[in-house]
Amino acid sequence: MKLVLASKNPHKLREMETILSQLGLEVVLESDVGVDVDVEETGTTFAENALLKARAVMEASGMAAIADDSGLMVDALGGAPGVYSARYGHLDSDQARTAYLLHNLEQVPAGERSARFVSAIACVLPDGRTVTAQGSCEGEILFAPRGENGFGYDPVFYVPELGKTFAEAAPDEKNAVSHRGRALHAFLSAWKENLHAE
Repeated sequence: MKLVLASKNPHKLREMETILSQLGLEVVLESDVGVDVDVEETGTTFAENALLKARAVMEASGMAAIADDSGLMVDALGGAPGVYSARYGHLDSDQARTAYLLHNLEQVPAGERSARFVSAIACVLPDGRTVTAQGSCEGEILFAPRGENGFGYDPVFYVPELGKTFAEAAPDEKNAVSHRGRALHAFLSAWKENLHAE
């Protein structure tokens, strides 16, 4: 079965393909099926936003659609940037948003910089059925970026479980513990259970 990813982000596509291929699912970008949907993320949770995006792309394409809404929640910032992670500070690049995050944490000492990445996955099929799942990964925010891999806040998100940042981790290492990897594995179970897919 082919799933249309409600995203224009090739990084998300690569992460999803690796895991969803285990079910024999092919994942393609919106642009691969001639769809260009701009969904206003009005949800107050990652799950609500993922469902909004998946439903909009399914309606536009007529095909099963999958969406992810993920973000970083920093305890010292009251859970910010949260659902606004991709729009944090109204800035338009990963580096600018990361710099803004570090600026906002300048006065926060080591040991008080706990954070987690959260990912919600939603899939909407043309017949109206939905499958959802969520995952998270605990870590802490460093004082400066480290590593060249990944995207977004990966260079400043240190994962004690790995002993490195997501940006220092190889893709397989990251997928094994990442919020999106965990959400996708939960999605695999939910897909098998709810849709009786093989």
